[in-house]
Amino acid sequence: MAEIKAVIWDMDGVIADSGPYHLAAWQEIFGKRGIQFTAEDFKHSFGLRNDNIIRNTLGKGVTQAEVEAIAGEKEETFRRIAGRKIKPLPGALELLKLIKKQGCSMAIASSAPTENIELVTGTLGISGYFQEIVTGHDVTEGKPNPRVFLLAAQRLGAKPANCLVIEDAVAGVAAAKSAGMYCLAVANSHSKQKLAEADLIVDTLEAVTIEDIKRLGH
Repeated sequence: MAEIKAVIWDMDGVIADSGPYHLAAWQEIFGKRGIQFTAEDFKHSFGLRNDNIIRNTLGKGVTQAEVEAIAGEKEETFRRIAGRKIKPLPGALELLKLIKKQGCSMAIASSAPTENIELVTGTLGISGYFQEIVTGHDVTEGKPNPRVFLLAAQRLGAKPANCLVIEDAVAGVAAAKSAGMYCLAVANSHSKQKLAEADLIVDTLEAVTIEDIKRLGH
C-alpha cells in the first residue's frame, strides 16, 4: 500500500451543502420545458455531468447545441439561486485544515464549471487550500470515468496510488477506484450500502481523523 501524499476533493455534497440549490435550478430549467424533475430524479443523477442529466431527462433527440445551452442556463440559475448562501457540510472545513497541516497537496475535481467552484470556494473562504482545480470543462467524459481524478493527480505531480479521493456520489467512488486511488466516501447523498466500493465510508466528515487517512495508506 502506498502512502497518501495528495487529497482530491469532490465539491458538491462533500464540501458544500449545495444540493438544494442545484435541485431548485434543475426544477426551474426543466419546468420551463414542461417536465417535472423530482427530488428522487435529482438523487439518482447526483454526481453525473450536466450533459448526461439533460439527455437522460429530455431524451436522445436533444441536440448537442441544446444540451450546451440548457447546461449553461442551469448553472447561471444555480448561481442566482445560491448566491452567497452556501454553507459547508459538517466536518469539511475542519478536515481541510487538518490535511493542510499535514503538508498534503490538495485539488478539487468536480464536474461543476469554474464559476460555480469560484462561488463556493470564495463564499466558504477556502480558495487557498487547493493547489489545483479540475472542472467539468477539462475532461471530455464525466464520472464514473476516472479522467477527472487522473488529471488532478497529474497536475499535483502525484501518482494515483498516492492519492485519496473524497466523494459522496456512487459515480465518483467508481471513478476514484477506477483511477487506482484510495477513496473516502461520505454518506451525504447516498446510503453507505451504495458507496460500498470505497475504502472508508463515514456518515459525516466530522468522524474522520488524520489517523484514519494515514491507515488507508498503510
